[in-house]
Amino acid sequence: MGLESSKWAIIFLVCWLYKNVSCNSVEQKIYVELNNTVPCVRLLNATHQIGCQSSISGDTGVIHVLESEADLEWPLSKGPNPPYMVLLESSLFTRSIMMKMKNESNRVAGVAVVVPNTSPPEFSPHTTCPNENTGVYSDNYGPNLAHCNTTVWNPRGNGLSYEEFDFPVFSLKEDNETEFIKQCYLDHNRAVNGSAPQYPLCAMQLFSHMHAVTNTPTCMRRNDINFSINPEMVCDPLGDYNVWGSIRPYNDTVFGHKENESVVIAAARLDSRAFFWEVSTGAEGSVSGFVTLLAAAQALREVTHAAPPTRNILFAFFQGETFDYIGSSRMVYDMENGKFVIDLDNIHSVLEIGQVAVHSGTNLFLHSDPVSRRNNTVNDENLVNNLQSSTAGLGFLLVEPNVSQPLPPSSLQRFLRAQPIPGIVLADHESAFNNRYYESFYDNAANLNLTYPSDLSPEEQLEFVTDTAKSLTDVATVVARALYKQAGGDESLVNTIKADPKIVTQMLYGFLVSSNNSWFQAVMAPELKNILKPSPPEYYVGVAMSSTPTRLVQYLLANLTGAATNLTQSQCQKPDELPNESRQVGVPLDLSVCRWIDVQRITMLTLGVGVAVLFTSLLVTYFISTKADVLFSSTREPASAAY
Repeated sequence: MGLESSKWAIIFLVCWLYKNVSCNSVEQKIYVELNNTVPCVRLLNATHQIGCQSSISGDTGVIHVLESEADLEWPLSKGPNPPYMVLLESSLFTRSIMMKMKNESNRVAGVAVVVPNTSPPEFSPHTTCPNENTGVYSDNYGPNLAHCNTTVWNPRGNGLSYEEFDFPVFSLKEDNETEFIKQCYLDHNRAVNGSAPQYPLCAMQLFSHMHAVTNTPTCMRRNDINFSINPEMVCDPLGDYNVWGSIRPYNDTVFGHKENESVVIAAARLDSRAFFWEVSTGAEGSVSGFVTLLAAAQALREVTHAAPPTRNILFAFFQGETFDYIGSSRMVYDMENGKFVIDLDNIHSVLEIGQVAVHSGTNLFLHSDPVSRRNNTVNDENLVNNLQSSTAGLGFLLVEPNVSQPLPPSSLQRFLRAQPIPGIVLADHESAFNNRYYESFYDNAANLNLTYPSDLSPEEQLEFVTDTAKSLTDVATVVARALYKQAGGDESLVNTIKADPKIVTQMLYGFLVSSNNSWFQAVMAPELKNILKPSPPEYYVGVAMSSTPTRLVQYLLANLTGAATNLTQSQCQKPDELPNESRQVGVPLDLSVCRWIDVQRITMLTLGVGVAVLFTSLLVTYFISTKADVLFSSTREPASAAY
């Protein structure tokens, strides 16, 4: 038994002899556990892995607070007590600094990034060309447009989210815990006049170990060869649900092509991501689009009931689009294989709502695919005209880009990979994204200038119509009118279609400020109200089979498009027995009078375990633990003092 083992044996012996002595007292004096931490996790695809993870028992290093890039010399070469746990401000969380530490990972035990309460001028850890290898453009289809050769959509992207780091990386909030770490560094670790600090030193320990390594095929094969009585999953496919609904319901037990059926698809994405796990709010990247589409769906409810258009309109909300278009890939796959209520030949056209909240002027832009238009295989002029003619009196215009360029990253690309379909992507940018924080934790309510007077209560904020809400209401009105025209609706009724700014206001508040509000509580089923939190939901698609955004959009779409019907108490308690009611969504709107929303048209299409692998080969590895501690140690090997 070594010296360290003998020491710990004595400690446990003392605790056993004196039962009134707390065995945790030594640990409590050594450790300060951090509560507000979020890790970077490991992801796999068909060929390699990205992201971060710690060793199986966590990683420990002497704390070094980075004050500038030049200060990297100490942890990477000059410091006498490696490995180092580097603490840095978000302004120093750059590709240059992170890649230097990656290349010297033998001297870096981990990185802790302090996320401030205010946003930097710009930050995007995504690539400059999002989803470039999984869209429609390739060496065989528009090769001159592939790989962002003509248009770099996300020029601010530094690509950090797609790098692999062999050490843990955590985010810390700018709070008292972070100040405590910095003070510990100043008191014990900071070199004075270039001389090495003396022990004891402050150290930090980070846990974020995940079993999976190498790539998706390897990881899934290891799942299959586990011989344990209680097999342990080493990784799981990313998965969730798409949500879709149509103005005229389909029999969801009859799949395949529908004769004499023509459908206009209106689509938006639900998910987002950031460098750190579950801190993505996707305000501009995803929320602005699906809130606009939900508001448009509500605006169409009355007119489509009173004067149904000749074509059906199908609202589709896709999950997992960040990772190789998981959701739209699943729908296209099912349409191709006769497993959806319509097939690709039933699609008349597609209108997708992209990033629409950050205006750089008075114009929004209509993006289309120049390849199919040039070859005369599709004709989307009617959709363009219907959109442009729907802006009358709303103070902005819809224009097409001045140059020939590819579609921006969009679900429409997955449909075009299957067959030519007329389609438009509506966005607030002509070329490069206006969004300065694409796929980062800064794409939040502040990015949409979603602010409220300081004297308003939460309930008053829920009702306060912001300028952003007004803007998105106008966009939703245009979308609703254009969809009605495109579906062959009564032209004389088009100008009666208007989105409701109050509903847009409530959705923005619920999706970007606090999901636990009175409106969301009213539309959710009682057994699901526990998912509502005093914060925005997380838009990171994970391994759970039903995320909070998915559930919220499902119930909101039901309420915004369905028709309320009064039922008896016994009917209310047994909605599955009602022939015209959905078996998936029943919403008690009023506790005193039992009413259920007729949501026969609302259906959830699962992405499915395994399907995510089939289309994207992208996994999130099985997560063991996430813990961050500050460790005080007087030994030369801080890790030995922890255990």
